[in-house]
Amino acid sequence: MSFPFTPSAQYTAIALAYQNKELIADMVLPRTQVLERSFRWDVRTKADLFSVPSTLVGRKGNPSEVEFTATEQTSTVLDYGLDDVVPQDDIDAARTKPGLDPIGRAMEGIAELIMLDREKRVADLVFAAATYPVGSKVTLDSANQWSAFSNAASDPVEDILSAAEGMLMAPNTLVLGSQVLFQLRRHPKVLAAVFPVGGNASVGGVAPMAALADLFEVDRVLVGRGYINSAKPGQAGTYARIWGKSAALLRINPLANVRGNDISFGMTAEFGTRVAGVIPEPKTGLRGAQRARAGESVKELITASDTGYLFSEAVA
Repeated sequence: MSFPFTPSAQYTAIALAYQNKELIADMVLPRTQVLERSFRWDVRTKADLFSVPSTLVGRKGNPSEVEFTATEQTSTVLDYGLDDVVPQDDIDAARTKPGLDPIGRAMEGIAELIMLDREKRVADLVFAAATYPVGSKVTLDSANQWSAFSNAASDPVEDILSAAEGMLMAPNTLVLGSQVLFQLRRHPKVLAAVFPVGGNASVGGVAPMAALADLFEVDRVLVGRGYINSAKPGQAGTYARIWGKSAALLRINPLANVRGNDISFGMTAEFGTRVAGVIPEPKTGLRGAQRARAGESVKELITASDTGYLFSEAVA
């Protein structure tokens, strides 16, 4: 069977190599390979990992047997891709200009938009209250928000450390929208914890990123800084932060997979890798064109929702 679209190793390499360091989706929900488009994945029974059986073995006895159980789920990766039609005139003209590759440039633009779309999907999923069970989420009101510096009830140190202490598995990742980080690292109570002497708003301090990770006892603080334009084509741009004004404590295992025993808040099932190639468009323009196409097949999964804690509306 033949297909009109044949991936190109050259342009697939461009699509794979292009990175936007402002985006954090691949760190929040790390990718793991699946062998088929439709796949099965496990929701682990976490009680199995905390119920301690008898491990004593008699001199002629047999060790006790244990069994790790899970609820099996079925899912399917979805295809996400975009096209950009490049006129043949542009391609021909570029041959006289070293370093200019109109199709390669189109692939980079497509890769950027695909990554932005994925960033938005992951942010919407991770910062959705419906993702978390009761007791693993809170919506801060105006008195408690971390931007209310002058209000005694505003205490991000107490909020975050108390939430972490109540989690079944200790979180290793704190995910913040950029607007939340801006307020958090300037909060008087954060500064007082990081700089015990003179750590208050009057000194105008800013807590370093490494200090935040140490204070909240996580391996890393991930900050979503990306923007998205919500305006319709042809209208003036309307830009907003993708990750908004929420924060989440998560237990992320970057090595977890869909059928393993490792527990992780979530992951991304990926079938194959991102692909890219060109399709001839002989009817477009006087001299034809080339249709640049790139895409990927993925499915974002929340595999252990109770290993996360969500702070909605963390700042005003």
